[in-house]
Amino acid sequence: MITSGQLRAARALLGIDQRQLAELCDLSVPTIQRMEASEGVVRGNVDSLMKLIDALNQNGIDLISDGAISQGGGRGVRLREAAPSDPRQPKSTAKK
Repeated sequence: MITSGQLRAARALLGIDQRQLAELCDLSVPTIQRMEASEGVVRGNVDSLMKLIDALNQNGIDLISDGAISQGGGRGVRLREAAPSDPRQPKSTAKK
């Protein structure tokens, strides 16, 4: 599985745009756009997802799932679960 956030991060690490990614994995630009617009886990047909993941792997991207240990070398980025004071969490606007 790959999340939309992982997909956008992978593309950023490779320094490529959606069109270039579409060419790498032999998919259409609208397919890449739909995948990146997914909420959470990317949705798509199995063939398209396999093409995407294979292309990323062939270009040096290792996808790390939740709780998995990164065995490979090289630099990487991992997103932790949001902490209570995490800026990604919406702030409560309710008055007390």
